[in-house]
Amino acid sequence: MKINILTLFPNFFASPLQESILKRAQDNDKVEFQIVNIRDFAQDKHHTTDLPPYGGGAGMVMKVEPIDLALQSLGVEKGQQDSWIVLTSAKGQKFTQQKAREWQKLKSLTIVCGHYEGVDQRVVDHLVDAEIRIGDYVLTGGEPAALAMLDAVTRLVPGVVGNDESLEQESHDQPGFLAHPQYTRPEKYKDWQVPEVLLSGNHEKIAEWREKQARTVNR
Repeated sequence: MKINILTLFPNFFASPLQESILKRAQDNDKVEFQIVNIRDFAQDKHHTTDLPPYGGGAGMVMKVEPIDLALQSLGVEKGQQDSWIVLTSAKGQKFTQQKAREWQKLKSLTIVCGHYEGVDQRVVDHLVDAEIRIGDYVLTGGEPAALAMLDAVTRLVPGVVGNDESLEQESHDQPGFLAHPQYTRPEKYKDWQVPEVLLSGNHEKIAEWREKQARTVNR
C-alpha cells in the first residue's frame, strides 16, 4: 500500500514516520509513505500557496493550482479504482475505525492537509473523493489529522502488526463499541486487585465477564 501526504510542512512527519509501527511497516515493505511539499508546485517565485478569499473575510485560503499539480505528479486523481484522495477538513465526514478498515484495502491513499482558513472549494469539487475530519474541533492544520489517519490505517494492513489477532475486538471495531478492560501482572498492586474471574482459568466465565464489561459510546 502507498500513502501519500500533501502538506505545507513536510518536516512535521519526519520523526513520527521513523518510530514504532510506522517505521516497521516501511522496513517490511508493507506500506510506502511519500511526503509531498505543496510549495514545490507553486507557480510563482515566492512559492505562494495561499491568498485572501474572494468576497473578503479573515484568514487565507489555500490555492487550487499547487494542490492540483502535486496530485498530478503522483499520478492520482479523483474516482480512481483502488485509490482514494481525502482532504482534511473541519467540515468533513468523521473518520472512523470502519473507514480505516476500508482504506487499508486500497492500493493508494492520498491525504491533502488543509491549512489556514480553508482550501479553495474547487479542490473539494474536482480533486478529492472526500473531506474528512477526525473530531468535532478545529486544528491549526491538517497534519495532526493526517498522522492520526495514516497510523490508524497502517496498523490494519496485513502483516504490519505482529499478531493480527490483536486487531480483533478492538474499541470502535463496531460503531459505538469499546473494548473490555485489560490487566497484567502483578495480581495486586497497593490495594488494587485484578478481578478474580481473570485468574480463574475459566475461559467461559472470562468471556462472559469481558462481554459484560464492554461498553458502548452511547451509554
